[in-house]
Amino acid sequence: MKKTAFLFPGQGSQRVGMGRDLMETFPAFRQTMEEADATLDFSVQKLCLEGPEEQLNQTQFTQPCLLAVSTGICRILEQEGVRPDAVAGLSLGEYTALVAAGVLDFPRAVALVRRRGQWMEEAVPGGRGSMAAVLGAQRETVIRICRDVTADSTAPDVVEPANFNCPGQIVISGERSLVEIAGDKLKEAGAKKIIPLVVSGPFHSSMLRTAGEKLEEEFKSVCWRAPAMDYYTNVTGCKVEDEKAIPGLLVRQVQSSVYWEDTIRHMLEDGVEEFVEVGPGKTLTGFIRKIDRGLRVWNIEDTATLRQYLEQRQA
Repeated sequence: MKKTAFLFPGQGSQRVGMGRDLMETFPAFRQTMEEADATLDFSVQKLCLEGPEEQLNQTQFTQPCLLAVSTGICRILEQEGVRPDAVAGLSLGEYTALVAAGVLDFPRAVALVRRRGQWMEEAVPGGRGSMAAVLGAQRETVIRICRDVTADSTAPDVVEPANFNCPGQIVISGERSLVEIAGDKLKEAGAKKIIPLVVSGPFHSSMLRTAGEKLEEEFKSVCWRAPAMDYYTNVTGCKVEDEKAIPGLLVRQVQSSVYWEDTIRHMLEDGVEEFVEVGPGKTLTGFIRKIDRGLRVWNIEDTATLRQYLEQRQA
């Protein structure tokens, strides 16, 4: 029997209106949103459905909203008898994977990511950090140029690889001027395009060290359970064999590179044949198709895509 992996998106996939038809159709989804509202000091349900977009795009609000939507869809699938053999999530999505794997309770997780988002925003003053997508450059070239630009800087700031998403797409992150310098050098080295990203900080760089320190302290009061299925971490792209390692990996995750392409390749080596993106958008679906266009990939973000997936399983 083929192995299925659920994949959960991170920041950037959010949009006003996400989950509307699911909330109207599925009590399990509606209950998930109500649990989030009862846990937090703002209404996830209202913000997802009505916005305003400016608030939804703020990291401290984006993260619990995305976690709630993806978890709600996961619960619908579970009621339909669909459970994955493996889970992983991109950045914030890794926390959704932990909920799906039974490592964290949903209310605890949604409170954690609210604080995570706040600490990420506080770690670097607004406007000081930035990120950019590098298209068409080799991994080794990006690593080398980021290292050289950081070494040449007189300031204690950095530019570092943040996301190894798929062949031909790597994101760099760090101090704004160093990101620009690295982008120029990467174009000189043959990169096809450098695309500045609209983000509130230099995510997945060592500039977020203070956010990691605060998470480390917060994690001391969290009850961590062993994953009920294979769970893969952003920090290495590998399956986690020891649940005791999870808190430390999540501390590192907020300030180190996301090895997404490696995650997918390790899942393939471990026998995964079907990938399902659970949550808003098709970003992860696009990454997987660039890794291997022949893979079976689905995305579930609304009632229509949910029913399409369930119908193909029955067929």
